[in-house]
Amino acid sequence: MTRSRDDGSTTARGRLLDAAIAHFGRHGIGDTSLRGIAEAVGTSHRMLIYHFGSREGLLAEVTREVEARRRAVMTATYDADLPPLEAAARYWEDTVEATLRYGPLFFELAAHAMQGREHAAALREDLVAAWLPSITDLCRAIGIPEEQAPTHARLALGAARGLLLDLLVSGERDEVAKAADLLNRLLLLSAEVGGAGVHD
Repeated sequence: MTRSRDDGSTTARGRLLDAAIAHFGRHGIGDTSLRGIAEAVGTSHRMLIYHFGSREGLLAEVTREVEARRRAVMTATYDADLPPLEAAARYWEDTVEATLRYGPLFFELAAHAMQGREHAAALREDLVAAWLPSITDLCRAIGIPEEQAPTHARLALGAARGLLLDLLVSGERDEVAKAADLLNRLLLLSAEVGGAGVHD
């Protein structure tokens, strides 16, 4: 069983998690064994088992932490007083770079969460529900009516995830970027017309 998650890199567990994230960001996930990961990050497989329970437990925690960092980047980007479309474009490009590094792991672990695997249980909350409050706030900020903001937020999250899957499968970065820009423009248009077309 994995130990409780820490929020920084001040503990041994946090430092190992940071090292694993950095390693996977440089080299991808691949079929590396827990022993191979341990060697790459300068520890032993016993220490990884102690802190994360298993290879799958480590990968689940990497996914949770990467997602948490992506939410922080989203908040910082949209808090930077940029025009909405400029902020959206900047965040999209940053997200694409992160997805090219971590996206295959994200979708693999999302499938594990769907299948009810124990090591991915926490991801059932983290991969959707943890995102919705911040995205709902962004929808309100661009003018989506209060009662419609949660639905728009879920649409935005689901559509963006679909586009990122498209990117990983098709490799058509420019075309996917055009679709992402259209999604953002449609959200802004919806805000301008007061969320028309969404009915309770």
